[in-house]
Amino acid sequence: MSERNYELEIETLHTASRFQVERVTQRFPDGRCFTREVVRHRGAVVIVPVLDDGRICMIRNYRVAIDQQLLELPAGTLEVGEPPIETARRELTEETGFTAQQMTPLLEFYMSPGILDERMYAFVATGLTQGPPAREEGEQIENHLVSTNELDRLLADGMVQDSKSLSAILYYRFVGLVGKS
Repeated sequence: MSERNYELEIETLHTASRFQVERVTQRFPDGRCFTREVVRHRGAVVIVPVLDDGRICMIRNYRVAIDQQLLELPAGTLEVGEPPIETARRELTEETGFTAQQMTPLLEFYMSPGILDERMYAFVATGLTQGPPAREEGEQIENHLVSTNELDRLLADGMVQDSKSLSAILYYRFVGLVGKS
């Protein structure tokens, strides 16, 4: 990476419980300025829960932003000061009822870096034990267990439209845990 040759001016436009919107202006020494609105987010996790028989626990989750139910992986926002692996353990249990003996890091990625600084931490959860979920009030979530063949068919048919789930599933299916600990 090259050394930064501009100054940033940041103005907070809106603060919400899970994110903040800023107007960011880049000022270059030659007088050029570029302004963008940016969503600041503390980060989130997505989990690939793999049962002992190889099936993956996805969820059907109603998303108010698009007024649709999506088939996706369990996920959630980091709490302030919470390590991503702890968020993954908490969210897995809250959304699916499963607890994991092993939570293995899979990959990290940015959701939509053109407008959003949210960093996603993906994990693979194994050694699962079923228990009751602890879903937040208003969450409309149902577990949906899929075999890898069914998952591949859902992907091919465009039935998984959530970017974090697509990223984590495709990485898990086609790259795997090579070199991960």
